[in-house]
Amino acid sequence: MNFSNLKGKKIILGITGSIATYKTPQMVRDLIKSGAEVRVVCTPASAEFVSFMVLENLTLAPVVSNMFDPRLQGRGAWHIEIAHWCDMMLVAPCTASTISKLVSGNCDNALTCVATALPKDKPLVVAPAMDFTMYENPATQRNIRQLIEDNIKIILPDEGQLASGLVGRGRLPDFSVIASSIDNIFSGSDKSVFNELDSNLTTTNNNTIPQKPELKKLENLKILITAGPTHEKIDDIRYISNYSTGKMGYALAEVASNNSADVILIAGPNELTKPNVNKFIPVVTADEMYNAVIENYNNCDIVIMSAAVADFAPQEKISGKLKKENINNELFLKLKKNIDILKTLGENKSNQILVGFALEVSDEIQNARKKLISKKCDMIVVNTAGIEDSGFGGDNNIISIIHRNSEDIKTFPVMSKLKCAEEIFSEIINLFF
Repeated sequence: MNFSNLKGKKIILGITGSIATYKTPQMVRDLIKSGAEVRVVCTPASAEFVSFMVLENLTLAPVVSNMFDPRLQGRGAWHIEIAHWCDMMLVAPCTASTISKLVSGNCDNALTCVATALPKDKPLVVAPAMDFTMYENPATQRNIRQLIEDNIKIILPDEGQLASGLVGRGRLPDFSVIASSIDNIFSGSDKSVFNELDSNLTTTNNNTIPQKPELKKLENLKILITAGPTHEKIDDIRYISNYSTGKMGYALAEVASNNSADVILIAGPNELTKPNVNKFIPVVTADEMYNAVIENYNNCDIVIMSAAVADFAPQEKISGKLKKENINNELFLKLKKNIDILKTLGENKSNQILVGFALEVSDEIQNARKKLISKKCDMIVVNTAGIEDSGFGGDNNIISIIHRNSEDIKTFPVMSKLKCAEEIFSEIINLFF
């Protein structure tokens, strides 16, 4: 993605002793690639997670960690010099300990010393990263609230699997999310990207993720979700498929399950870890997915068809392996249309809330609205293929939501797929329950 407002900006990157610190060399590279000039200030604990030599080679400047480093003393008040040099200071990742020190103005290390010395017109941006129990701790939330009151920008952590093995909010967001956020500051259009408090954090079990209050209404609802691609056999070795990984469908299943819904997940071939759902049905072909969906459809409250089902399959399937030496220069496959599962569900809908997905390459909204009407969906989620942080493969997505009875289109910025799932369910609950 293009972060044009970073070009020519001078950014201090503050690095703390988080497990996520291993990501910082790539962050430095990406900031420099976006046209920014970067200098690094670290807490002593960060040295346990990243090589200062690597950071110095990338930035072509000394890493500041020791406040009494002889290399710094020739500049007089070095912390004042660097604080006035920058256009912004970004602390990413930021531990609970450093958040606490920033709140109290504790200048016992180089990072907090520079942060405290920043002039009022230099933005300080903090990206917390820690295990979700530390993030949810009342002291941490209270400290974040105080930072916000002090006009410090907070980039909320992402939700997902943490280094501890638990699942929750605490992950350092991908660089694209961080860069987009600071790019918005420089453009003056940060709007609601920052300064949102997680005042609605609740815990239902040891592996919970943060809930929006309306998601409590998912409890005991029966939800069917499809995920991943289908494989349509050419011979016993080859098949027709697409680039779907199943991550969006699995994120939907995770959010629903963690909010006490009764979840049926029907998934095509993928390499993801089997989720904790009430019923998991692995399938391979479009026909198998159709049969599994139809078998479970009537008893469901919500059906979300996020799978990328192959539209076509070979009309004839060859046993064994099709050998190259038995084929001339060209191979012609005669394809047949697979059954349209979403359309079939729409035509046989009774009380279910039916949600479709539309992955488009152009005229996204127009094509998605046509699909919404023709397939008789109640809601459709649309995104664009072929652009960064959208569509197949990655951990993030860019979605828009269209409702059957409204001309309004709700569009979201780049978010993790878990966050997208949360917003999708929030929209379903607010519209239909």
